[in-house]
Amino acid sequence: MYPLRGLLSVLARLMISAIFVMSAAGNKIPNFAGVAAMMEGKGIPQPKILLAGAIAFMLLGGVSIVIGYKARFGALLLLVFLGAATYYFHDFRALPAGSPEHRDQMIQFMKNLALMGTMLFFLANGTGPWSLDNRAAAGAAEEADDVPAPRESRPGR
Repeated sequence: MYPLRGLLSVLARLMISAIFVMSAAGNKIPNFAGVAAMMEGKGIPQPKILLAGAIAFMLLGGVSIVIGYKARFGALLLLVFLGAATYYFHDFRALPAGSPEHRDQMIQFMKNLALMGTMLFFLANGTGPWSLDNRAAAGAAEEADDVPAPRESRPGR
């Protein structure tokens, strides 16, 4: 119906999901032992189990948003991941104000906050046109349009 809107929606979903999929596939999976050790150093319990869960959340959530299948659930997975990652890894308030590390962690905190807002947007609105979720909904709506209205509710009768 609106090809530009569909194209922009897919492009946006690809851009948003890239950070999660690439972080999991390009960093956390190949550096699993090192990332788990860093998590353990931060005091995170069961770091290997939680890292495996984080990787699953990032991959499942990212892919579900790209293709738009069960995207609200995928956005929820990413929202949970972002909340935990932000809490444990970007506590800029605990650092000396004005230091380079304080500034860097504040930027990472704000980036994650913006991504959490994106996930809330997807939870509220879905992923837009050219998504599998919308395709299924459009197909159901077309099928509903093909069913004749009951006799008493037809106009002009």
